Amino acid sequence: MTPAAHPSRPRNPFAALAHRLESEVFSGLLMVAAALIALTWANSPWRGAYESLSTTVVGPHALHLDLDLATWAADGLLAVFFFVVGLELKQEMVVGSLRDLREAALPMLAAVFGMAGPAVVYTAVQLVGSGDVSGWAVPTATDIAFAVAVLSIFGKGMPPAARTFLLTLAVVDDLLAIIVIAVFFSHGLNVLALLGALAVVALFGLLVQRGVTHWFLLIPLGAVAWWLMHASGVHATIAGVLLGLTVPARPTRREPTGMTARFTHLVHPFSAGIALPLFALMAAGVNLVDAGGLGQVLTDPVAVGVYLGLPLGKILGIWGSVVVLTRFTGLRLGHGVDTPDVLGLATIAGIGFTVSLLIAGLAFGEGSTMEHARAAVLLGTAISAVLGAVLLQVRVRTHRRGTPSARTGTIHVRRH
Repeated sequence: MTPAAHPSRPRNPFAALAHRLESEVFSGLLMVAAALIALTWANSPWRGAYESLSTTVVGPHALHLDLDLATWAADGLLAVFFFVVGLELKQEMVVGSLRDLREAALPMLAAVFGMAGPAVVYTAVQLVGSGDVSGWAVPTATDIAFAVAVLSIFGKGMPPAARTFLLTLAVVDDLLAIIVIAVFFSHGLNVLALLGALAVVALFGLLVQRGVTHWFLLIPLGAVAWWLMHASGVHATIAGVLLGLTVPARPTRREPTGMTARFTHLVHPFSAGIALPLFALMAAGVNLVDAGGLGQVLTDPVAVGVYLGLPLGKILGIWGSVVVLTRFTGLRLGHGVDTPDVLGLATIAGIGFTVSLLIAGLAFGEGSTMEHARAAVLLGTAISAVLGAVLLQVRVRTHRRGTPSARTGTIHVRRH
């Protein structure tokens, strides 16, 4: 087929890469590749070089930004990811799947229980094991990029509304994860720095509300807001979320698709193609060799709580709550989605890669416990992905034997 047959395909290699990154499958595989490289490197004979790289300190000491590269990845690069999360939250709340509370109520409540379930599983394991419940938040988050990638690959033939359910679930999960990070993992609050950060965010919001979108104004303001938030003791990624939430979402004559959609389109390639893979490279390099080997990781109560909490906790929280709510309240599933479908969706919601790795570092700091927790995140994510893929394939075969009307529904697109 000649190139003329694909007039919309970008010819510029950078534009072509940005276009590829819009695919959840491609961006998800990119993160998987970065994580596998990190895990292999951190357990190879050259693991000392990986440790040296991740602990290399760069940045100006005068601004208290002399941070190691692992911290820059978690606090700096992830702020870009959370800015995109803020944009998507605003989009969904104003014109998307959270606009109609009657439609969104069931997945929203399922998301709340979907964070409570893993926390309960983790805490229960610790009460009969280590007694240390400080890592309760590690298995609570869902990595929507991976989850949607698994659904895209193994869920072809599911009702389109299944994707909408998962995306709505993820929006609320993102919001709850942000609240958890802000409330439980902020230390030594500097009120003046926090007020300064909020003032800069307000100025950023005032500019975008008035249609001022010059990059040479907004990017420096975003950087200052991030720096002040970092100095305040509140986790710096919160600045990214707040900045994203200030951007207007409603379509206008000047912004026919909405400013949040345009900003997401511009920033998403950097988030998915650079920020998340580099974070994965810095965060997923768990040194199992010097941490006692895989056997010690598998038996550490902290790790057990995490790798059981991700798949089991999400299933109990999401699927269990949907079963109970649809039986004893007026809330109902619709558009061809039923409770066995939700079982598959709940299982892939146990893919907790990005935010779970971040919270593991915040909860345990440096040391073998943090290494075990991060290894357990990778293991729990793998279990959730494999088990979820199997359950989705079972449901796909069931739907293909059903009627066409079972495969109708609406969809709101959301990208990570």
